[in-house]
Amino acid sequence: MSTAIETPTYHLHQGSVPLLISIPHLGTSIPAPFRELYTDEALQTGDSDWHLDQVYAVARSLGASLLGAKVSRYIVDLNRPPGGESLYPGQNTTGLCPLTTFHGNPLYKDGCAPDAAEIQRRVETYWTPYHQALQAEIERLRAQHGQVLVWEAHSIASVIPRLFDGKLPDLNFGTNGGISCDPQLFAAATAPLQAAPGFSHVVNGRFKGGYNTRHYGQPGRGVHTIQLEMCQSLYMNEAYPYEYREVTAQPVQKLIGEMLGAGLAYLSSRAK
Repeated sequence: MSTAIETPTYHLHQGSVPLLISIPHLGTSIPAPFRELYTDEALQTGDSDWHLDQVYAVARSLGASLLGAKVSRYIVDLNRPPGGESLYPGQNTTGLCPLTTFHGNPLYKDGCAPDAAEIQRRVETYWTPYHQALQAEIERLRAQHGQVLVWEAHSIASVIPRLFDGKLPDLNFGTNGGISCDPQLFAAATAPLQAAPGFSHVVNGRFKGGYNTRHYGQPGRGVHTIQLEMCQSLYMNEAYPYEYREVTAQPVQKLIGEMLGAGLAYLSSRAK
């Protein structure tokens, strides 16, 4: 039996199998007190991981838990360290409370960027509750099953010259260089790719896994994390207003269901 938990910061659907889908950049909400600080472009929340709750709806049929953010990453990025240190030193990226879009355009009107005190307040108000929920759900599932697979679900526009050269591969898997997930589990979960030649993919390429993948992935404790950063062109219109394209999405949604199912089957085999 599943349980749904709603808060101002996140939605949590608690499942029954050792699989948790975390979608920290799903949120598109910029709460009213902040809206006057942002540019018109920022209010479109263009760098959100649009519609991933629809793409990953297949996970519910498998019995998975799903945790999705409600608040925009422009308020605070739930996949960055709370101290704000860079996860990709030397490369262009966005921070804990980003000041620019992925394309380098300003998010805030002149003089409206958050100071250190405001950043800390946002961490306490939005970042901490999400991570408390993520940690608690990991531990709940681990206590029940011994092991848990945390699947960090992300998406991004396929072409962003400021962040990477050319077009990004369709599917970008990150395991922090193989540290965050047992290699055999990762191999099992990604085996369905062999029957899906229409998708280009890379492992630990430009995106090796953000804070959540690196922080929570502890295979020695039975907690395995895999990040999948996929091109939004696989399931939606990448231009505003960012419509979901149901027919376009069907192939990647099917593949995701197969990969999640394969990961669960591996965990089940190891539990016997």
